[in-house]
Formats: sequence, structure tokens, C-alpha cells
Amino acid sequence: MTRDLPVQTIELNLLSVQQLFNSMDPSPFHERDLDDDAEEFIVSWAREHPPGQPVQLVVHLPHSNGNGAEAALIRDSIHHYFDYKAELNRRDFERLMREAWISLLIGMSFLGLCAVGVQALSNRSGAWPGMIREGLTISGWVAMWRPLDLYLYRWWPVSELGRIYRKLSEMPIEVNFAEAGDPGR
Repeated sequence: MTRDLPVQTIELNLLSVQQLFNSMDPSPFHERDLDDDAEEFIVSWAREHPPGQPVQLVVHLPHSNGNGAEAALIRDSIHHYFDYKAELNRRDFERLMREAWISLLIGMSFLGLCAVGVQALSNRSGAWPGMIREGLTISGWVAMWRPLDLYLYRWWPVSELGRIYRKLSEMPIEVNFAEAGDPGR
């Protein structure tokens, strides 16, 4: 039985729309990067909730330019930005998995060579052949550290961040403008 999780609200209080976007980004308004602080705030709040729990963003602004298009532009810009971040994350994940695969091939090849060296020294007695055998065994397994690290630990934080970006690229966004006489904002 699947239980519906409540929608968690992330609220963002701004003095102006410009606070939301990176002022150094020369792109058109709907393609601009979010301000680092705004992105960090939104992503950190989204991370605090279970991955399957829906979130929504409510942006509070003191005033509107009056034509109503500003809210749609804000929604489209935020969705576009997190969609872009999700795509970058997907590429990073693919690059990480490619690196893990190459590291595994290199590590397994080196481990195999070390095993052949250990086997070749197996019928030799003495301190030096014994030390070389031990060194080859240890070196072969140390070569497996990187692929094991990538496959066991490095992939899942990248994957989790990608899920968060995808969720944020599709979240409902509400833009509220304070009325001229509204003292609360």
C-alpha cells in the first residue's frame, strides 16, 4: 500500500527578482544561472526531505512589474536551471561510471599480473622471494582500491544529487507578490 506523502514547501523571501539570479551571468533572463546562495538554499532544503517526498517552492517578492509575466518567467527560469543541472549531473555520473569501468580494467589487469608474479615466485624459498611475493599481492589488491571506491561509495552521492535536481526541475513553483499596503513583506 502506497501512502501519499505531504508536499513540503520551500519558501524563499526576496527583496527583488535579481537576488534569485547570478548577476555575472550574461545569458537572457530565462536562461540565467541561479545565484549560488539561492541554489544552495533550495537544494539543501530539498535534501532534508525523503527522496520520494514532493516539494514545492514558494517565492515571496515585495512587488510585481504589473504584467503577470514575471511569475511565469521566474517559474520557467528555475525549472530550466534545475533541468540544466540535472543534465550536467547525468553527464558527471556517466563520466564517473566510465572512470570506474576503466579503473576496474586497469586494476584487474594489474592484479592479474601481480598474481602471475606471485605464482612464478611460489616455488622459490628465502626471504627476498617471500617479500616480493607479499609485495606483489599487496600491490595487486591496492590497485583495486580506486575501482572499489568508485563502485561502492562515489556513485551514490552523485546519483542522489541528480534525483534532487530532477525533482526540483519539475516542482510546482508559486510566486507571491506583496500588495502595496501589505506590511508583512
